[in-house]
Amino acid sequence: MFENNSEVSEAAGFTAHDSDFTSQGVRCAGTLYLPNNVERPPIVILGHGFAAVRAFRLAAFAARFAENGFAAYFFDYRCFGDSDGEPRHWVDPTRHQQDWRSALHHVTDMAEINPDKIILWGSSFSGGHVLQIASERPNIAAVIAQVPHVSGPATLKNFPLKNMLKTTVAAFKDALGTLLFNKPHYSPVIGRPGDYAVMTSEECWDGWFGMVPPESTWENKVLSRVFLKLAFFSPIYKVRRINVPALIVVGTEDTVTPPKAAESAAMRIPNAELKLFDCGHFSVYKGELFERNISAQLAFLSANFL
Repeated sequence: MFENNSEVSEAAGFTAHDSDFTSQGVRCAGTLYLPNNVERPPIVILGHGFAAVRAFRLAAFAARFAENGFAAYFFDYRCFGDSDGEPRHWVDPTRHQQDWRSALHHVTDMAEINPDKIILWGSSFSGGHVLQIASERPNIAAVIAQVPHVSGPATLKNFPLKNMLKTTVAAFKDALGTLLFNKPHYSPVIGRPGDYAVMTSEECWDGWFGMVPPESTWENKVLSRVFLKLAFFSPIYKVRRINVPALIVVGTEDTVTPPKAAESAAMRIPNAELKLFDCGHFSVYKGELFERNISAQLAFLSANFL
């Protein structure tokens, strides 16, 4: 569960507010950070990656934006975290993008922010979501995609062959089991090398659980039906339509979302800045790489909005 701490927030130069919205009739939990003494600031909307929840380090990014004069709004997808929705742990690109569009509509109506200066921020799987939505040319001013998923086929090349076969069986178990018996089938999200899970490379176990707060009740599972859609989720084919400034952050040693595909996507965006870090997928969330990463993002925002 994500908890606001208004006293800490105020001391840091911003205040925190719960601000939920509805997506497809379901409540999604969101939190707004407003910088103090800034009238109608630009705002960054943040959503997390594959099967993650907003309590996994999104507040750290949002706080840095708010400390530097930007409002920040971060939310949980339906069926995740503090949001409502059943069955739980349902990752689906179409559903997640519905939630993104609902969050964008919600933020646009906020009187406290500047609706002409909305920035979409996504990481990993949601890095793909924000690129896809930006390609639709909504009322946004910029997009930041951090270690983004941009190509289903490129990402699936990282899957061990034995896991590819297991995911196919699991996907049909979930789809048919839910349809015939109302019995969903789950697969692990994170594993170690040799395990059956969505992400199993060397960096994944420690990298993922390094983001998880000690008090978290997050469960390591996802509805297996997602495997029927992963190969077809490829925002790279639409990014040429993006007509706002874009920052693409890439880890050159990323073993989850292939860096070459992300670099290729950046090259297709007319007004894109590519930032390369010599690191893996999860390093940009914490520690020294987080500091370098957030500094690059703040520099991008300052150059375009301050």
